[in-house]
Amino acid sequence: MRILIMGGTRFIGVALTRILVSQGHSVVLFNRGNNPPPVEGVEQIHGDRKNVSELKEKLGGMDFDAIFDNTGRELEDTKPLVEMFGNKVAHFVYVSSAGVYLPSHQLPHRETDAIDPQSRHKGKYETEAYLQAQGVPFTSVRPVYIYGPGNYNDLEAWFFDRLVRNRPIPIPDGGLYITQLGHVYDLANAMSMILGNPKAIGQIYNISGDRYVTFTGLALACAEAMGKKPEEVEIRYYEARKFNFGKRKAFPLRVQHFFADITKAKRDLNWQPEYDLVSGLRDSFENDYLAKGRDKAEVDFSIDEEILSQC
Repeated sequence: MRILIMGGTRFIGVALTRILVSQGHSVVLFNRGNNPPPVEGVEQIHGDRKNVSELKEKLGGMDFDAIFDNTGRELEDTKPLVEMFGNKVAHFVYVSSAGVYLPSHQLPHRETDAIDPQSRHKGKYETEAYLQAQGVPFTSVRPVYIYGPGNYNDLEAWFFDRLVRNRPIPIPDGGLYITQLGHVYDLANAMSMILGNPKAIGQIYNISGDRYVTFTGLALACAEAMGKKPEEVEIRYYEARKFNFGKRKAFPLRVQHFFADITKAKRDLNWQPEYDLVSGLRDSFENDYLAKGRDKAEVDFSIDEEILSQC
């Protein structure tokens, strides 16, 4: 297949490009060109997708069998692509987010659960609804938390920063909130398995790891991944409601239960996550965190100090 990836040179796009090329597909990347293609010889088109005239000028006249839209956050990001290619492609795969779900007392989240109209990811859901209304042969994936090499969000690295420096790890509200992480290559594998699968047309899939973990469990899994024993880890619990951090982020995860059912994706795509949490975190620690020298970088722990001074 000839495939267009919107993005392709960061995190999800890197993993997806490598997998699709290894499967023999012809891949074209469209992005701003801040990073080189992850696979030598892959065609890269430089442009700003938010500049619609530029997008149409650079992609006009091209044909693709499938499109992966990894970088669309708002409906207006994706609309021009649909107007250009919606009735021409066999598959349009959209990266949404499990963040669209309305917080619930009944978990895990399923694809049919209510959507939060106030979510900062509501543009993702609006895009899904638009793709469905336009009759586009689409599939949407809703990851929970994604981790692994190339992660530009401070998730596992937040824990590694403290563990590698033997600092206490401040964790809110007893550390018993349950969450879920999925390795980036497991996500990319699932996305590649959508192609050519008629069951996936018009469907939405939660994609993540197949186990859930508490905040405390995640800290200990990060420690295990880097070779630390549980007794070497100092965790300090604090009550989040007693602090007002404003827009500053004291903890890398939303302070609530947040996890999703991936049964539908496993069944329809014949997909299974390959990474357990510790092996995935080890991959991230060795091949990203240490490889980039972050263990020697300066880190601002001022929010930690503010918390630790009161608990």
